[in-house]
Amino acid sequence: MSILDLVFIVTAGITILASIGVVTSKNILHSALFLVLSFLGVATIYFQLNAAFLGLVQIMIYAGAISVLIIFAIMLVMSEDINQSNLTHKKGSFIGVIVAGFFTFLVSISIVSTKFGAVFNNALENPVEDIAVMLMGDFVIAFEVAAILLLVAIVGAIIIAKGAD
Repeated sequence: MSILDLVFIVTAGITILASIGVVTSKNILHSALFLVLSFLGVATIYFQLNAAFLGLVQIMIYAGAISVLIIFAIMLVMSEDINQSNLTHKKGSFIGVIVAGFFTFLVSISIVSTKFGAVFNNALENPVEDIAVMLMGDFVIAFEVAAILLLVAIVGAIIIAKGAD
């Protein structure tokens, strides 16, 4: 076992434990912080898979922007005791465990029964640069349309939040 294998096992374990913490914590703010840890763990796994662009996107968008948005939303609407903000239901928890176990079983069967082909090492020399060239070259129109769509969505959310005057 190499050091990379050990780092992957530790990172995957931390990510799984953080994901379990998201759904089991009674404090919704703690759940959000466990979610940040889970996002960072996934980003670390992307870096280990030599997918630097996905790792950076995971950190900047999910662990950064989305997590801050979730925490601000929690702080904005929270009016009661935060320690009991993430209530659990026994029947729902039992059904959730059954459904999660069933899907884990299905994914395990799919992985075991799949015949994976040989992997060829034709990795790009600098994939982040290649993605940037594509985004600002061939796909610049789609990139700009997505940016304008996000801007319109943010302005609409602000108008809805402020209320019609």
